[in-house]
Formats: sequence, structure tokens, C-alpha cells
Amino acid sequence: MAQEISDRRDIDFVLYEQLDLEQLLTSDKFADLNRKTVDLIITEARNLAIKEILPTNAPGDREGCRLENGQVKVPEAFHRIFKLYREGEWIATTDDPAVGGQGLPAMVAAAVNELFTGANCAFTMYPGLCHGAGKLIEIFGTEQQKALFLKKMYAGQWGGSMLLTEPDAGSDVGALTTTARRNPDGTYSISGNKIFITGGDQDLTENIIHPVLARIEGAPAGTRGISLFIVPKIWVNEDGSLGEPNDVICTGIEEKMGIHGSATCSLSLGGKGSCRGLLLGEENKGMRVMFHMMNEARFGVGIQGFSMASAAYLYALNYARERIQGKHLLQMFDADATGVPIIQHPDVRRMLIRMKACVDGMRSFIYYAANCFDRIGLAKNEDEAEHYQGLLELLTPVIKSYCTDTAFDVCSTAVQVFGGYGYTMEYPVEQYLRDSKITSIYEGTNGIQAMDFLGRKLGMKKGRHFMALLEEMNKTVAAAKDIAPLEAMALNLEKAINRLGETALNLGTTAMSPKVMTAFAFAQPLLEVTGDVVMGWMHLWRAVAAVPGLEKHAGSLDPAARKEKAEKNKHAAFYEGKLRVAEFFIHTLLPATMGKMTAISGVCDAAMEMPERSFGV
Repeated sequence: MAQEISDRRDIDFVLYEQLDLEQLLTSDKFADLNRKTVDLIITEARNLAIKEILPTNAPGDREGCRLENGQVKVPEAFHRIFKLYREGEWIATTDDPAVGGQGLPAMVAAAVNELFTGANCAFTMYPGLCHGAGKLIEIFGTEQQKALFLKKMYAGQWGGSMLLTEPDAGSDVGALTTTARRNPDGTYSISGNKIFITGGDQDLTENIIHPVLARIEGAPAGTRGISLFIVPKIWVNEDGSLGEPNDVICTGIEEKMGIHGSATCSLSLGGKGSCRGLLLGEENKGMRVMFHMMNEARFGVGIQGFSMASAAYLYALNYARERIQGKHLLQMFDADATGVPIIQHPDVRRMLIRMKACVDGMRSFIYYAANCFDRIGLAKNEDEAEHYQGLLELLTPVIKSYCTDTAFDVCSTAVQVFGGYGYTMEYPVEQYLRDSKITSIYEGTNGIQAMDFLGRKLGMKKGRHFMALLEEMNKTVAAAKDIAPLEAMALNLEKAINRLGETALNLGTTAMSPKVMTAFAFAQPLLEVTGDVVMGWMHLWRAVAAVPGLEKHAGSLDPAARKEKAEKNKHAAFYEGKLRVAEFFIHTLLPATMGKMTAISGVCDAAMEMPERSFGV
């Protein structure tokens, strides 16, 4: 039996029973799709992920990337699966068929990406960048630029990247020094150096299209003066044919803790004075354009973290069922007792249910955000579109930060379940731990996401979007109060939602006072508790959605009857698990969140008032 990396049954549950994908498919936009078609698409993605992509994960990690004569060589196994990925037209899953896309709902694409990324995160970054860079051209490019680049990028014939970071600027993009000089023919001469460029060079595609942030000579300082340019690795002629190399040179690749199969490059632009680019969008509006790709990337990074956590959890679950070690706790003093699978030990079960609670909750959270994206496109009026757009913008930094921090914790726990074996390369969980760490760092560190959440997102539309989020949560609470087994959970979550509203208001007010620095020292804890409460909401919602299935297969909502039936019936066991995991999260983990919110509301100023020298020698 193939190793599972995602819970297909839970994917279906979230899509159809929690988020009602079938109702979405009745719209004119998705008239060509039905549940059978979607199921076939996800099944095909699962087959490709497990049978073809997953077997390349460990070899790709061991082989890594190498730089030879100015050309980056990716792991050999990546070439075949990239070809299969391209042939399956998986790069542009949600995009208009007119530009080479599949036109799928974002929720379905989230399920597909979960499968692929859990199989091999380092590999999926290459096709992901084809799409991200291509999307910028689709939205902001001229008709000529779209004709030249778009279909070849969405088809994976040409690759993509994202050139933001510079050696002395880092996350302070406004401090970049890369320059652009206007040429008489309408192109721009680009000169500068970029670092930490994922997929900045590779040998999977015949060309790479680089979106490059640079400052046109004479433009204002800071982010106000930044423009965005299309800079091909090999110049593209007006008829679409490839011309001469474009003076974009890879000067080195990073030796990293993880994602070894992903080439992280340093690039020199215009070292010989012959690097040319095309303006993408308007002059001095490059950050506005680039943020579109960055928001897509931040959502994608949340999926990366979650997907690796899902895979690590399922590896740990499988190991816990097979690993025989130690006597059952109730037979500890029985000399004749034999060893039992470690899943029977209380502490292992504690770790597993916590991991499952995190993974299942993140799946619902991420798919819900994708559903918001789908709803924007199907909105009947501007107010409805603004409602879902506001929720999506508010939740994007939470998904990026909370899901990646949580994922790393899940991967670490997976190593713990394996014990000493988990710390070795004999088993895959140590790679997932290493690979997942970067997700809290790139595409804007999680600290930056928290500052964005407190400084910008909470106050959008005078806090209306945040209040809309609380209202959405309370709708689920109201539904759960009418279901006897869920009432206590609903009451506990309701208290957490109310406390979150109070905590956010208090910290937001502090951020506009002389204690602004102290307030921002609590930005990350505020984002964390927001993520906790959203996860509690997702679990209560999952429990509400599971009740009809539980009644059908268990015949009763009585706890004893449910448990007895679940021991014999896999369907009853599935739905019973939804209630038990929700119970665990809301009654065991959420109380700690209440304590965190008490700490945030205290706005202790120790971090900001301690003298710098007091931190140590």
C-alpha cells in the first residue's frame, strides 16, 4: 500500500460537506464541472503525487542542486516529473482556458496543491513560479507581453521567478539599489544584484522569465519609486522566438538547511552592460504589481507548510500503528504481557490527536480562504465581493504565518513520535522538519506578517472586515448551540471569539498611542491567537458538518452508542473523529489561547523598555 501524504476522505469532507462545493459548481462559471469530474481530477493529482512525485522527494534532497559553468542543474529525477506535470496541465489550474488554464475553482486547486506539495515541496516551487510570474503578466501586461510570454509560462515551457531581495536590503525592499535606464527602443537597461532567488536558474525549461524590481533613474526614493520589469534569461524576439542570452548570470546557489532540490540563487543583472527588460505595469507602481504575486505566494506558502505537516502526520500515524514497543500501561506489571503498538500509549495518542487537530483544522482554514476567492468571482454585487475580498485580505497573513508556524511544530512532533529513528535520514520526517522551516521565513517573515495584520489588516474599512470575521464565526456557534453534543464546545468558542474581539481592539488602540512600539511587540502573539480562534471555529464547523453523517452511520448522537458503533463501522468512526478532534482542540488547546489573550491585553512593556545592553554581552 502506498504511503498516504494527505487524507483524501477528509479532503472530500471539507470540500463537499463543510464548504458545499457542489453548490458552487451550479454557477455558470463552473458549468462544465460536476462532482464526478472534480473527483477524477483530485484522484489523478493524488496518483501523480504518490506514484511519481513522492519517490523523488528523498533523492532530490540528497542530490540537491549544483552550479556548473554558470548553469544550475536540478536533481535528475525532477526532469521526468516536471514533464509529467506539464503534460497534465497542472500549472494553471484556476486560470481561464483562453490563456491555457483549467478553469477550476480555487478550492479544488488547493486540494491539488496540497497533494503535490506534500509529495515534494522543493520540486513544486518550479511550476509554482511559472504560474506566479505568468499571473503578473496576465493581469498587468500589455497585449503584446501576454502574447509573447503567457501561454508558454502557463504550459511550463518557460519558467519564472521573483527578483526582490538584495544583499543590503533584505526585507526592506524600498532600500533596493538595482537600477533601470530607459533605452530609445522602449526597453530598459537593468543593472544590479539579487539574492535568495528561488528558481533563479534551473535546467527544466528553455527560458526563465524574471519579474525584477528596480528603480528607474531619477525615480523617488523608497518603495514609491520602484518599478517592475520583465527580464527574460534569454531575450524573446517580437515574433516569440528566442534571441541572445540577456546578461542574467547566476553567481552562486545557497547551501541550505532544507528544500535542497529548490535552487536558491544569487543573480547578477547587467554585469556586462547588456541586460534588458520590459516595463510591466506603470512606472513607480512596481510594488503594487508585485504584491499581487506576493499575496498569491503567501497563500501558497501556507499551503506548503500545511501540506508537509499533513504528510509528516500520516507518516507518524502509520509508524505508531506498526511500531511495537513497551507493554500496555494497564499491563505494566504483568510479566507475561507482550509489547503493543505505540499508538496505544497515552502520550503518543496525545501527540497524534494534537497533530491531527492541527492538520485537519489547517485544511479547513486554507480551503475556506480559497472558497472566499471563489466567492469573489461569483459575487452578485459589489458588497458581496467586498465582503469576501475583505475576509481573504484579512486572513492571508494569518494563513501564511499561523499555518507555517503550526506546521513546523507538527513536523517536530512527528520526529518525536518516531523517537530516535525520526532524527535519522532513514525515515522521511526529519526532511519534512528541515524543509518546513523556511516557510516561516520567506515571502515576508512571520513577524512581518504579524505587523501587517496589526498595522493594516485589522483597521481596514474601520475594522469592518475583522468584525465580519467574528460574525461568520458566531454563525457557526449559533448553529452548534442547537446540537446537544456540541453545545459546550460552542459556548467555549463563543467566549474565545468575544475575548479575541476585545483583545484586538485593545491592542489596536495601544498601537495608536505613545506605546506603539510595545503594541507591535505583541503583534505576533495577536496573530497567533487569531489563528487559534479561527482553528477553533473551523473545528466547530467541522463538527456541525459531521453530525448528519454521524447520525446516519451511528444511528444516535449518544456518546456511548457513537463509540460502540465507531468501533465496528469505518464511516461512523470517521464522523466520530470529527467531534472528538473538535472536542480536543476546543477543550484542551483553546483554554491556553485564553491565557495568551490575557497576556496580550496586559501589554507588558518589558521587551521595549529593557536596555539593549541588558540583553547580554
